[in-house]
Amino acid sequence: MDLRIDIVQRLLESSRQYTLSLLEGLSDEDWFWTPAATGATEAYGSHIAWQVGHIAMAEYGLLLFRQRGRAEVDLDLMPGSFRKRFAKGSQPSPDRAAYPQPSEILLQLEKIRSQVLLELPTFAPASLDEPLDPPTAGYATKYGAMLMAPQHEMLHCGQIGVLRRLMGRAPIR
Repeated sequence: MDLRIDIVQRLLESSRQYTLSLLEGLSDEDWFWTPAATGATEAYGSHIAWQVGHIAMAEYGLLLFRQRGRAEVDLDLMPGSFRKRFAKGSQPSPDRAAYPQPSEILLQLEKIRSQVLLELPTFAPASLDEPLDPPTAGYATKYGAMLMAPQHEMLHCGQIGVLRRLMGRAPIR
């Protein structure tokens, strides 16, 4: 296996372990909890359900779509309604009915990760240096998108961690 693919797999594994540790023991209500209004803001504006759904949507985009375009399996992996609800720039809604149940969000997260792990070793090492059209972060190549996926997940782990602490929960690390 290409060393770069191996690095990505290891980073994906560690970031997902951390994500799941943050979610352990949370109730469905906790997934939709938002902090009380403070100062000039009405609310923090996010909840764990949006954070986890967004991680799933971004992983699909960075590790599958940006690598190989659309595939038949994508209809199940990333339905349009899921993508729109959790896309970059989408606004988390306090309306719980606007979201899938936490178990469904977790299932989507797992389905995407399973497909990533299935396809990742099949990507040709030479293709990793192919440029990507904006928007990109870090390196504007397919490999750069791969590296961004676990970084992006950890960024949202930080937000989940803050929400947990604001709920009064003990830190994980």
